[in-house]
Amino acid sequence: MQKLKRVLLVLSSLFILITIMFYTFQEKLIFLPTQLPSDYAYSFDQPFEELFLEAPDGAQLNALHFKVNNPKGLVLYFHGNAGDLSRWGSIGSTFTNLGYEIVVMDYRGYGKSSGERSEAVLYADAQLFYDHVKGIYDESQIVLYGRSLGTGIASHLASNNTPKKLILETPYYSLVDVAKGRFPILPVGQMLRYRLPSFQYLKSVQAPIRIFHGTEDRVVPYESGKKLFESIPKSDKKMYTIPGGRHNDLEGFEIYKNGLKSELTD
Repeated sequence: MQKLKRVLLVLSSLFILITIMFYTFQEKLIFLPTQLPSDYAYSFDQPFEELFLEAPDGAQLNALHFKVNNPKGLVLYFHGNAGDLSRWGSIGSTFTNLGYEIVVMDYRGYGKSSGERSEAVLYADAQLFYDHVKGIYDESQIVLYGRSLGTGIASHLASNNTPKKLILETPYYSLVDVAKGRFPILPVGQMLRYRLPSFQYLKSVQAPIRIFHGTEDRVVPYESGKKLFESIPKSDKKMYTIPGGRHNDLEGFEIYKNGLKSELTD
């Protein structure tokens, strides 16, 4: 009996330690930014303009605007949780080759962007950029695109505006849903400071919604994206299932390339 008690005590202590570590370091689990010096010079094989927007609290938010002649419209892109614009800028050609300009921003703490993060601040910063591109394009010409972490931000933004379309690549039902899958023994629902409940936001999105997700995604499980799709009440929705697709390789599949071309040529 004493041995059993000691085992239970050790297991309980270990559980408490893991729980404390998860709560303390959750920001480092969610966000994997890399930073750039303020004088870093971006280099890409297509025309672009670097821009900074100032948030109400004084934070400087860095973005890249890739341009084309006679554009069909503009894609406002919210990237994944790792890296910075020196990496994410390479996606520009995916959209410029289809005739769209693209603006992609770095979140606070990424690249050259400054300021403290919070879920509310991420949403506010996204709206700041949406308002900026609305000064260039009518909303009927603006497509919102979210990838991975950025899908929750794009979903929230679409729920408060009227863009032409919302496209989500490897999205999640909510960040809590993903965390529960990874840490099933922890009370993540009570611990997460970032919840990003995409399923709630999509209920009020008026724009057409399109989802791309690979069946072999080990970062955001396909089941989470499928659950999100099934929760959307509106009829103008479509999910592109990519058999064998993982989290970072969808652009190599014809289903993705043909689907994206179709969605951006209507």
